[in-house]
Amino acid sequence: MAELTFINRHRPGAADDPPEGKRRFRLTVEYDGTAYCGWQRQQNGPSVQQELERALQRLTGESVSVVGSSRTDAGVHARGLCAHVDSATRIPADKLAFALNTALPPDIRVRESALAPAGFHARYSACGKVYRYTFYNERHDRALGRQYAAHWPVPLDERAMDEEARALVGTHDFAAFAASGSAARSTVRTMYRVSVSRRGGEVTLTILGDGFLYNMVRIIAGTLAEVGCGKREGGAIARAIRTGDRLALGQTAPARGLTLEAVLYAGEEQRALSYFSS
Repeated sequence: MAELTFINRHRPGAADDPPEGKRRFRLTVEYDGTAYCGWQRQQNGPSVQQELERALQRLTGESVSVVGSSRTDAGVHARGLCAHVDSATRIPADKLAFALNTALPPDIRVRESALAPAGFHARYSACGKVYRYTFYNERHDRALGRQYAAHWPVPLDERAMDEEARALVGTHDFAAFAASGSAARSTVRTMYRVSVSRRGGEVTLTILGDGFLYNMVRIIAGTLAEVGCGKREGGAIARAIRTGDRLALGQTAPARGLTLEAVLYAGEEQRALSYFSS
């Protein structure tokens, strides 16, 4: 497998320093997104960000803002979303995760807490993200674990899906892969690695990129599934990149199959590649 080098284009400034008397903590957050309207604080329902901020306020008495590396949508899960928060708490950095987990609902857990390095920003310092999309490819859906995979009852050819997905690798204008409502200034993104594999009844797309547009991974997953079951002709992804035509692509796959596996920073290239080692 070719080497991977992350380029961190973020240039830290005064805004990246915590206020006087506070420390910046880096948090790695895992959550089941089923009950939430997404990561970001919203008016129409509970969010993961809101729950973390409430837990911090109960622990520290401070009204704080937790800054996330990504804004996952309603029903999307995360195993390794990174966030940072500035706080005056004297709780030791490595113990903050334990304290927070006593105040959080059981479907949100802080897996790790640490002091952030100087100039660190959870969102702007990020160099890459790994997402996984899983289809449960059996005639009948399962009862256990159904909230973590989208049911696809028609047989899928994972080899055809993997071949189709290879067109994603590289730096391209992914305008056709953004759902309406995307506010991205640029639709150019770099995809470093992509694979589709099967384990029993699960067919999983794993993708590493420097960033993703609104609903991009779910659009890719839906397109690959249509190619995998013969509903859509191969070459659809390459055509969509070339033409910018959303109609060349398939349906947007359901949110429940999508998990943000990891957010990666400078120096974490080998960790990124480990998601594609098997």
